[in-house]
Amino acid sequence: MRWKNSRRSQNIENRRGVGGKTIIGGGGTMFAIAAIVFFLGGDPTPYLVEGVQQTISYNQAAPLSEEKEREYTEFTSRVLAGTEDVWRQKFSKFGHAYVDPKLVMFSGNVQSACGGANAAMGPFYCPIDQKVYLDLGFFEELQTRHNAPGDFAQAYVIAHEVGHHVQTILGISAENMKQRQVSSQTEANRLSVEFELQADCLSGIWARHLNQTGLQLEDGDINEAMNAASQIGDDTLQKKTRGMVVPDSFTHGSASQRQNAFMRGYQDGTLKACGIQ
Repeated sequence: MRWKNSRRSQNIENRRGVGGKTIIGGGGTMFAIAAIVFFLGGDPTPYLVEGVQQTISYNQAAPLSEEKEREYTEFTSRVLAGTEDVWRQKFSKFGHAYVDPKLVMFSGNVQSACGGANAAMGPFYCPIDQKVYLDLGFFEELQTRHNAPGDFAQAYVIAHEVGHHVQTILGISAENMKQRQVSSQTEANRLSVEFELQADCLSGIWARHLNQTGLQLEDGDINEAMNAASQIGDDTLQKKTRGMVVPDSFTHGSASQRQNAFMRGYQDGTLKACGIQ
């Protein structure tokens, strides 16, 4: 992906080296659920308690060299700007204003409006403060631990989290969480998968319209995104961490589901393709 001549976003908040409250262990999915429950006025405590008991397959990010940190900071700012350009244009077509999210870069741990979090959780979006949180070291994890190299794989991760912001603005996040609160665990997981796949689809829409921004697709970029979607699919991660696959416990979707969702958005380029009327 050609990105070095594109514009920078002004919505970057750099907290690297600052730190904040830390929660123990992993549980990124349950943390996200707790955030939405709090956002809806509910008590997030049960979700946070369950979340810290879970294990997620991300290691604590290793310190980055100054050169790498500068490169990733620049890259993240320009990719975020590309999402702003695409979604501002999309929203204007159906008479809505797009409110840009902030992206917080942190290292180690961070305090969000949804609570304390650490790098082991991976990137996440908090609907309460409408910010994306990213430890830049995750890009190294994506390449080395998850076998998903390439700058477009990294861009896909950012675009997916921005997809959750789009869902929040449109009221989809709140409605999905309301349904999950009154559902069985299996049904709640299914709704979570539906929610995450929609964010993948939205990231595909962004990729479809990427060339209308200062960013430019290159040969192999879409394959990088497809590989990343596969490597962080629930079935792939469960095979690595558990040695077995339990479909009823999926919360983000299988490798093939995530790939198909991204390609649906990419090939069609409309919100309708992602189930949004």
